[in-house]
Amino acid sequence: MIGRSRFLAGALAFALIAPLPVAAGETLAAIRASGELRVGFPGDYAPFALADPGAAKDWRGFDVDVARAMAAALGARLVFVQTGWPGLMADLAAGKFDLGAGGITVTPERAAHAMFSAPVLEDGKVALTRCTDVARFTSLAAIDRPGIRVITNPGGTNESFDRAHLHIAAILVFPDNRGIFPSLAAGAADLMITDAAEARYQQRQTPGLCAVHPEAPFVVSEKAYLLPRDDAVWRDWVDGFLAEAQRNGSFAAWRARWLGEK
Repeated sequence: MIGRSRFLAGALAFALIAPLPVAAGETLAAIRASGELRVGFPGDYAPFALADPGAAKDWRGFDVDVARAMAAALGARLVFVQTGWPGLMADLAAGKFDLGAGGITVTPERAAHAMFSAPVLEDGKVALTRCTDVARFTSLAAIDRPGIRVITNPGGTNESFDRAHLHIAAILVFPDNRGIFPSLAAGAADLMITDAAEARYQQRQTPGLCAVHPEAPFVVSEKAYLLPRDDAVWRDWVDGFLAEAQRNGSFAAWRARWLGEK
């Protein structure tokens, strides 16, 4: 668990300049005026936010629970806005949602065009493979070899990590993140490099798959909520909500439910 001082301080590092600044308090005022909190989710990343396909989408996950509680605290209706990893930043810039969620990693590239809330989770990239192959993929050097097939979803930090660190292994881009895991278990690829939280979750959900040393990721990163640039009033409200959720035990309950923490 991230300590409260670090939990609240994480978002303060991103006071950057945006091409289209948001007037102070504009987002919060718009939410209260409309009675709607619009949250953008890619919707393909368990355990953070997953939408079942179909006419009536059933949204579930850690960030879905957080967003529902945020909407209740605001006295607003939660509106699920479908976005995607390749178009996440463009959709935020176009004003399609008030807050981006669903397992978003803090990166310098994203922070250059948006603000982040205080971090909600420390995470990092690890290998996910068939349990029989765990001993083969304990390092990046062992992964980046001829004939090794690494599967990834497009447009997010998984693909960018693979392309930055793997120069010999084949990178297979699979369009639907939800379909990667049964394909991996069936032998369509040798492994996936993803966040430890997802690797642990899929280890619990997909028979035959195991996370490789999730306690010692290749790199360490943080997850937070994506917010419009230059609206410190809205950021401060979100950070205050998260701090209160940590204080009253709600945050621990969400983590226990979705991240398997006792």
